[in-house]
Amino acid sequence: MILSDLTLKSMLTSGELVVDPLTDGQIQPASIDVRLGDHFLKVDENRQDVLRLDKDVRYEEITQSEIIIPPNSFLLATTREYIRLPDDVTAFVEGRSSIGRIGLFIQNAGWVDPGFEGTITLELFNANRLPIRLQADRRICQLVFARMDRATPNPYRGKYQGQRDATGSRIALDSESQRSA
Repeated sequence: MILSDLTLKSMLTSGELVVDPLTDGQIQPASIDVRLGDHFLKVDENRQDVLRLDKDVRYEEITQSEIIIPPNSFLLATTREYIRLPDDVTAFVEGRSSIGRIGLFIQNAGWVDPGFEGTITLELFNANRLPIRLQADRRICQLVFARMDRATPNPYRGKYQGQRDATGSRIALDSESQRSA
């Protein structure tokens, strides 16, 4: 069941759900708008010739209030908001329609597991033929929350728990990578 604005406000007030910082204007009828942070990662194309699933990816780290994404380019970003989900709530990350209409695809694998805590790393792709200038603190996407039929006995406690900035891939930590090493 998708959670309504009234349910979200009640959960935020009780501390059951954390989205911080948050203004009333970010709460929509069935979602919460989240804003772009000022921390970005770009794959360092000069220090690696191929990306592998069993090796660490090297990134260039950028901290600034504005960034330009060139056409057909990929960039990791973060949300300004830090979230904490209870063990019976999951969230979907959805791009805002107004952002998608200029050719910016926003993803984070589309899903936030119950029990997750941290900022959300966003995967941004400019599908347009023109560069796109982004500014920190602008609403970039929305979180749609759904209540599960019961709390999970195995809430998320994975390799991205507690992240505070854009966080690069940690796929090399997966068990499949460890077996092939």
